[in-house]
Amino acid sequence: MKKQLIIATAALVMAACQSQQKEAEATLNTELPTETSAELISRGEYLVTIGACHDCHSPKVMTDMGPEPDTSRLLSGHPHDMPVAEVPDNIEWVLFSMDLTTFVGPWGVSFAANLTPDDTGIGNWSFEQFETAIRKGKAKGLETNRDLLPPMPWQMYRTFTDDDLRAIFAYLKSLKPIENLVPQPVRPGK
Repeated sequence: MKKQLIIATAALVMAACQSQQKEAEATLNTELPTETSAELISRGEYLVTIGACHDCHSPKVMTDMGPEPDTSRLLSGHPHDMPVAEVPDNIEWVLFSMDLTTFVGPWGVSFAANLTPDDTGIGNWSFEQFETAIRKGKAKGLETNRDLLPPMPWQMYRTFTDDDLRAIFAYLKSLKPIENLVPQPVRPGK
């Protein structure tokens, strides 16, 4: 009889705990809206657009209205087969290539990275690497790598919220992978 009373009491306590947990989960679900993958990707696309990522990371085609992103190579970075002009030493100004994916300045020559999910881009990156690249300005999102070079405004982008970064990463990972191995930066005087 005593054993049955203990079992019955334990069952009631467990049921009460489960009921409280379900109530708490229901409250959380109404207070914190969850985004579907499609909504997350859509938000990421919006943030990439207003963040002007296409300005540097998408090769351009020339139109009557000036350079426009090449929709067949969106966010694929500097084209690997595009020649780079010789750059004078001791440059004290900034120069952009015609397709706006190559940048020359006192730091040397930098090339816009491939942000598509190909292995030559961010295909094998984890979210943590993406976060390190944006928050700490590290190439390939690796703490031991070189700093990201101008004109990448990571100092401004590091203020994105965690949710913003997750949305941007989800969008970039949803893109068509484009194989495009971007050249390494060139130091001044090389």
